[in-house]
Amino acid sequence: MKLATAAQMRELDRRAIEERKIPSIDLMERAAAGVAEAAFSLLPGKPGKCRIAVLCGAGNNGGDGIAAARLLFLKGVSVRVFLAGAYEKLTPDALEETGRLSECGVELEAFDPEEPEQRAWILRADVCVDALFGVGLSREIRPDSTFAAAVELMNRSRGCRVAVDIASGVEADTGRILGCAVKADKTVTFTLGKAGQFVGEGALCSGEVTVWDIGIPAELVRETVCSIQSVDTDFASHALPPRKPDGHKGTFGKLLVVGGAVGYTGAPYLTAAAAVRTGCGLVSLGVPESIWPIEAVKCTSAMPFPLIEKHGMLSEKALQKIKEKMADCQVMALGPGLGRSRQTEQLVCALLQETEKPVVLDADGINAAAAHIDVLNARRGRVTILTPHDGEFARLVPGALESGSRVEAARAFAAAHGCVLVLKGHRTITATPEGNVLVNTTGNSGLAKGGSGDVLTGVIASLLAQGATPVQAAACGVWLHGRAGEMAAQFASEYGVTPEDVVQRLPAAILEILE
Repeated sequence: MKLATAAQMRELDRRAIEERKIPSIDLMERAAAGVAEAAFSLLPGKPGKCRIAVLCGAGNNGGDGIAAARLLFLKGVSVRVFLAGAYEKLTPDALEETGRLSECGVELEAFDPEEPEQRAWILRADVCVDALFGVGLSREIRPDSTFAAAVELMNRSRGCRVAVDIASGVEADTGRILGCAVKADKTVTFTLGKAGQFVGEGALCSGEVTVWDIGIPAELVRETVCSIQSVDTDFASHALPPRKPDGHKGTFGKLLVVGGAVGYTGAPYLTAAAAVRTGCGLVSLGVPESIWPIEAVKCTSAMPFPLIEKHGMLSEKALQKIKEKMADCQVMALGPGLGRSRQTEQLVCALLQETEKPVVLDADGINAAAAHIDVLNARRGRVTILTPHDGEFARLVPGALESGSRVEAARAFAAAHGCVLVLKGHRTITATPEGNVLVNTTGNSGLAKGGSGDVLTGVIASLLAQGATPVQAAACGVWLHGRAGEMAAQFASEYGVTPEDVVQRLPAAILEILE
């Protein structure tokens, strides 16, 4: 799904109204129909016994809410509409909708947060409709303002909350919270999704996001080029590498996993196991010689082999054997459980410099490269996929996440260093060297466990070895990993999910997108 910026939405509205001569009030009426439908679907009983509170601003977002209130009233619902903005600042369309509402016998009420009867009505509403601000909000909601009081009341209400276009207080382009924000159960957004509904704290405030067609011509929407998109089932199904009916194990990719250290035997195993479970034909696993017997017992499908070590970690003297193994492989996954030392740092840098083939760099591989960013830059033109969590990313680029926009930080890094960056976390972000961003939509808190990232590395490297493009491998890999985590939670709860559970459910996640 394409995710538009606030500026792009303003331009779409302008073109529809000025170039295609679509009356703006018609767009508002269609928007209101989507909001009314969503609010009506959340009523807990018969319409005549339910009540809905609509809280509006003076802009066109408020006009959408006012129009929705009229449609809900006509469905038999008890509706009250509260204006938190100034009446004299109502836009022409919002003022027109106010007149239509009045003709039905419902008046727009001035919102007074100190009025006990109003507060009680809103707090006991079955549904609250948030129509305070649209996607154009760019300044913080002051804590002492009427708007902040309206947000607080809606969040405390016993009923569900429906946001009109975007939850008020969420910055449309970044997902930042501008002072405070409505915590919506549903968001009815118009024409295209917005980035702020899928990333940052904005994703936590948006609830279920539904894109509603308000009548902007389809060709105008198609012409809108969005550098951000969400990764959904449709994307994943198209990104998954096809299987040749007459293929053999060599057809489906050869992957070399390099990692492990004394005390970190699980990480390389999980990477290799995930790669096998997602279809890689041959998976080799190079580990320090002292832990090789452990990996040999664990691995029944991957092929572990010993490498020269020093003090329980891979030595730079392992370089030659790794290069020999890599000569027969398409992709290297480097870093899971590698440990941190001067010798591993030197080994990682040497491998990055000398390996022409694609590398998926994770965990301590990233930590090793952080002190030698020039080595990463030298790989421009070769395929490198990095999979850091926020802590590892902060070592790569100190202070980059302090701005609050993970999207822009990831985008800037990928473009600057010519790599694909998978910034892990809630709504994992995949950024490309060309400046595009893909936001994942699967996963849960059950994945917040040690070893989960090692599984992801295996999935991405496996898809890459099977012929997916770097961007497809990264974004589809993240989606599959998250979906497998969701499936595992159905069995074990988010508390009980283990990385092994996720590995075991990767085939089920693949089956889902093959259907």
